[in-house]
Amino acid sequence: MRVQRQSKHAPQLIVGLMSGTSADGIDAVVAEIAGSGRQLRARVLAHTHRPFSPAMRRRILHLCLHGTVAEICELNFSLGEHFARAAFAVIRRAKRKPGNIAAIGSHGQTIHHLPNARTPSTLQIGEPAVIAERTGITTVADFRVRDMAAGGQGAPLVPYADWALFTDKTKPRIVQNIGGIGNLTFLPPRAELDQVMAFDTGPGNMVLDALVTALTRGRQTFDRDGRWAARGHVSDKLLAVMLAHPFLRRRPPKTTGREEFGEMFLSRMLASARRLRLRPEDMIVTATAFTAETIADAYRRFVFPQLTAGERAALQIILGGGGAKNPTLRDMLARRIGVGTLLTHEDFGIANAAKEALAFAILAHETLLGRPGNVPSATGARRAVVLGKIVPGL
Repeated sequence: MRVQRQSKHAPQLIVGLMSGTSADGIDAVVAEIAGSGRQLRARVLAHTHRPFSPAMRRRILHLCLHGTVAEICELNFSLGEHFARAAFAVIRRAKRKPGNIAAIGSHGQTIHHLPNARTPSTLQIGEPAVIAERTGITTVADFRVRDMAAGGQGAPLVPYADWALFTDKTKPRIVQNIGGIGNLTFLPPRAELDQVMAFDTGPGNMVLDALVTALTRGRQTFDRDGRWAARGHVSDKLLAVMLAHPFLRRRPPKTTGREEFGEMFLSRMLASARRLRLRPEDMIVTATAFTAETIADAYRRFVFPQLTAGERAALQIILGGGGAKNPTLRDMLARRIGVGTLLTHEDFGIANAAKEALAFAILAHETLLGRPGNVPSATGARRAVVLGKIVPGL
């Protein structure tokens, strides 16, 4: 049995694996990580994306709301094989061998997340024992459950990495992810961990992607470069219906997912759009505006009141996730936010697609050092806790 000991100072090579709410595939990185907390330094040596086949993606999305116990059981192991292959692929791309890797941090695939249920709970699949067995590398996984056991919502967990990587000495920053779900991390200048604010703003690309998929009967799964939305006109009536969702009124800490903005939400949106006799491009641009407005509204309500006028002018907003590549969405955001500078992860030397996988490599690194990786001010946990379950390698 091999569990590599971590040193707080010596660089370690860690693989990070991530598949998000959109379930379009696995992002994998090899990262060189040294230090811990605010002294942490991370460098991505290699990144790869392993897309799921259309059939696998449909299978995952079906499982999220309709899967049987048997289907979930089998797909847990099947996805473990996929994650293991992604780990091998990125290690080869980094021109390293499995024996060079200290650990793998795997987020897994979320299929259900119930932070507000009678018994709060969450489920990520992609069996880490399979990953460890296939690769021979110690694997850290199932990060969210310990935070929930400590009274948190199990999300967002990326803010720890945001704090370690992006806190500035003089400028306030918002790290805004626009993946399937939108979430922000607000970093005041010189922020200590307990000063970080982070929460889900609402759907990122989830509603928009589902709408494109429905309107094209699966021929397209997203609005490439926002071209379809650019031809439409926003329906204020439909947008008002969408913005009435109660999640948007909740105060942080808060987190959401497909359970609130999945099939049922899309069905209601489509029914309203058809009553209004909207064209497909008008539906698409309204869904895009919905994402932009939920993000901007979160800033206006929860972030801007904490900033002086001068700090608002100096604000830097770092966009990530698939939505960062949508020019129509970016233009809408800029108009609605009205202040600050929009940047991307690439401006800081990190590939946009690699960011979340890097975050779980960082969390695995901290777990193996015995250091907490959650941000209680973001998740609502009673205390900081060490995250994840460790499956030894060979």
